[in-house]
Amino acid sequence: MTEKREFQSPELGSINVAPRRTRPMFADEHWNSQPWYEAPREDADIPEVYTYTNAISYDPGDEVVFHTTSTAGTWRLQIYRDGLEPETVHEVDAIDGVFAPTPKDAYRNGCKWPVSHRWTLPADLRSGFYRVVSSCERANGARFVQHHFFVVRPTEKTRRAKILMILPTGTWTAYNDFGGANHYFGVEGDDGCQASPVLSLERPWTRGVVWLPAGAPRICADPAPEMGDAPRYPMKEWAFANGFGQYYAAAGWAQFDRHFVLWAEKEGYQLDMITQTDLHYRPELLDAYPCLAIVGHDEYWTWEMREAIEHYVEHGGKLARFGANFLWQIRLEDGGRRQVCHKFKAIHQDPVAGTERAHLLTSAWEDRNVRWPGASTMGVNGVHGLYASWGGFAPNGQKGFTVYRPTHWAFAGTGLHYADIFGDRQRIFAYEVDGLDYTFRHGLPYPVPAEGQPESIEILAMAPAVLAEDEPEGEGFRYYVRSSDHEGLVECVTGEVTPEGLARYKYGSGMMVHMTRGKGEVLTAATCEWVMGLKRGDPFTQRITRNILDRFTAGEDDRTEI
Repeated sequence: MTEKREFQSPELGSINVAPRRTRPMFADEHWNSQPWYEAPREDADIPEVYTYTNAISYDPGDEVVFHTTSTAGTWRLQIYRDGLEPETVHEVDAIDGVFAPTPKDAYRNGCKWPVSHRWTLPADLRSGFYRVVSSCERANGARFVQHHFFVVRPTEKTRRAKILMILPTGTWTAYNDFGGANHYFGVEGDDGCQASPVLSLERPWTRGVVWLPAGAPRICADPAPEMGDAPRYPMKEWAFANGFGQYYAAAGWAQFDRHFVLWAEKEGYQLDMITQTDLHYRPELLDAYPCLAIVGHDEYWTWEMREAIEHYVEHGGKLARFGANFLWQIRLEDGGRRQVCHKFKAIHQDPVAGTERAHLLTSAWEDRNVRWPGASTMGVNGVHGLYASWGGFAPNGQKGFTVYRPTHWAFAGTGLHYADIFGDRQRIFAYEVDGLDYTFRHGLPYPVPAEGQPESIEILAMAPAVLAEDEPEGEGFRYYVRSSDHEGLVECVTGEVTPEGLARYKYGSGMMVHMTRGKGEVLTAATCEWVMGLKRGDPFTQRITRNILDRFTAGEDDRTEI
């Protein structure tokens, strides 16, 4: 292995500054009128380099194959394990630049760039998240930097933790627009302005998924708007102004998972790590761990991933989920190199619709054709949750959880009382959340019974959320999401958009719930922004997280043989 030395961040200094050019701006232009995606410039006068790897994760000892296009004469490759104490593991100072064009359908069918480098991972390389940094110099002294990543899986010889962290890479892929499209927008369709239901993993990650500078805005109204203020979306404004992917704030290592890792390692927790692709194809990796952890924005899953988690919990495993938005079924194809999700259009466009494989329809889990409630696995679901604390989604609403069952073991040592709110100052309740249909009895919330929903679910804390933006009129008010998701999900679940259906699903909640399943347990703190309570030092969020992790990793592994 490379001799360990003091780590120096490859991102130091001014990077990725394009030559200055004046252009006209039209009176009706704004960030949402001209959606953008990342793609190579392909201009020999402005050197750049882009790299991706032949897989998303590896075992120690595997060969990593790097594919690259570059308009620079030479470029530099640096790889480091990211975390509380980053460690450089591989460097090559000068690789010859070879230019290869980027196909117009790279987002769907991959970039198909030539091999630029090969590296065999050390046999003792520890599990974790490894940043791949490709950079080149420009004639004016500027530096172009591009980020990719791969994950090193644990093996029997390298395993060192009781907690296995599962990175929600299905969600990261869904938001990755590199080359022209993701599952939300793109250059597909006759009008060249449609999302792609098929996405390739054989391409780089859009800027912001792997690395962000400190201070990049989060999806949360901060500060809260004053009366009469027009709705704002600071993460979009910042991305447009600074050259980052327009969905950088919605998903990725840099915005969510990394904050949990830094806190956990500082607290003394060791973490081994896999991707959702590993969960899909290698569910046996779970067997060695008493506790699984998932954080941040956790929206897209395959049928096989869910089966693996439920099987694990049934046999005594513990799942700690500090994340939210459990909503869409996806399919992985071509050995995990391609992800499919038709979303709202699935019933009309997904090839499995109306076949014996209709249960694999890439729609919402609550879709009438899928009928596998998200609460079966996580204790909550996205359909009864969704948005909070940004845009027109209750921007002045509470940004923390209200406690309803303070005597639950998760709150031990916090001193929290019934009706207390925790995490509000740190804004942990925001962006997307998961919940349940619920009712109150004698001041306490209870889940409304539903088919496929475990009876053991206990609601510990909660706060309101909405599925459609409220749109009060005001001077110059412009809204972003509006009612599109609301109408689309109502059609998925009920089969048509009706006033009754819209009313039934307009208002939701985010919940912290606990449930038992077989011999195991699930604790879900269903908000994407839970990690901000850890990063920003909220003592209640931190103590609750420690309570959960300590309980789920305590003692011997008593799970039954699988």
